[in-house]
Amino acid sequence: MRKVIYGGACSLDGYFAARDGAIDWLHFSKDAQQIMARQWATADTILFGRKTFEVAAAQGGGGGMKGVSAYVMSRTLTKPPARGVEVVSTDAGEFVRALKSKPGKDILVMSGGDLASSLLRAGVVDEIGFNIHPVLLGAGVPALRDSGGRIKLELIESRPLDGGCVLVIYRVN
Repeated sequence: MRKVIYGGACSLDGYFAARDGAIDWLHFSKDAQQIMARQWATADTILFGRKTFEVAAAQGGGGGMKGVSAYVMSRTLTKPPARGVEVVSTDAGEFVRALKSKPGKDILVMSGGDLASSLLRAGVVDEIGFNIHPVLLGAGVPALRDSGGRIKLELIESRPLDGGCVLVIYRVN
């Protein structure tokens, strides 16, 4: 069965971006690039939260890619924001549950804490992975919000990365 995988690079205090949206603190090392390439090779679907999609689009990304289905989960968008991208305004958990039941590769979740937390509450996330950076931002875009209660995790991998970063990958039990 397909896996739903959530994660990204975050500060030690759990933020994807600073309060002003800055990501200048990210250390994009060769080993981080290899991890991302390995992850993308296992996936054929990407789910964006609306705000994350808007940030990606502003930086020249966020469009559909060959062989990868792209969806933006949004209650406010009424038309596709880019070529090759579908808008999903229905219940995110039910949509992802239906996607998981179809044949295919893994499903990557690219979002801040809102979408990810709703998918955790719905019980559809299989793995969570973070490239934790040695910086405290104090505030910003959180990696997770209220996930609805305690969720047990099983460590799959942990290792140091270049720049003082640490990779952690957990299976959701």
